[in-house]
Amino acid sequence: MGKFSKKKDSGTPAISTASLPDIVFMLLFFFMVATVMRENGEKKVMVRMPSADQVKKIEKKGLVSFIYVGKPIPKYQAKFGTEPRIQLNDAFANVNEVGPFVLKEKAAKREEEKPLMITSIKADEDVGMGIITDIKEELRKVNALKVNYSTKKGSVEQNFKK
Repeated sequence: MGKFSKKKDSGTPAISTASLPDIVFMLLFFFMVATVMRENGEKKVMVRMPSADQVKKIEKKGLVSFIYVGKPIPKYQAKFGTEPRIQLNDAFANVNEVGPFVLKEKAAKREEEKPLMITSIKADEDVGMGIITDIKEELRKVNALKVNYSTKKGSVEQNFKK
């Protein structure tokens, strides 16, 4: 009759870590699916943005198409010269390619996002207004009327002190 004895209370049982790898892989998969990667790669033009005293931050940056305007970086100056050029995504472009670029960007978005799309012009502060005006004309032709001029925060007087 002495074979059966009462077990002593050993406290709380250990936490099982058997499902921990499953949880880690589910989190990894979630972040891989939910993360938006930056679409624009290497900048091929030099852009020193002008200063502005009244700036507003864009909330949804995924709805913005960027057009870079500036002199080619030294690596590309032998081939493309030193005159201001337009960069769309990772390639140099002409003014007449701006409209199809914006239409292609708009087609890649969901239907409810299309009216919210913004075209942002990141132009060097030394670029003349002629090329900017040509870009704006092309944007008007494809009805891309939400245009943003990217600047850095600062006073306007900084632009004229040079």
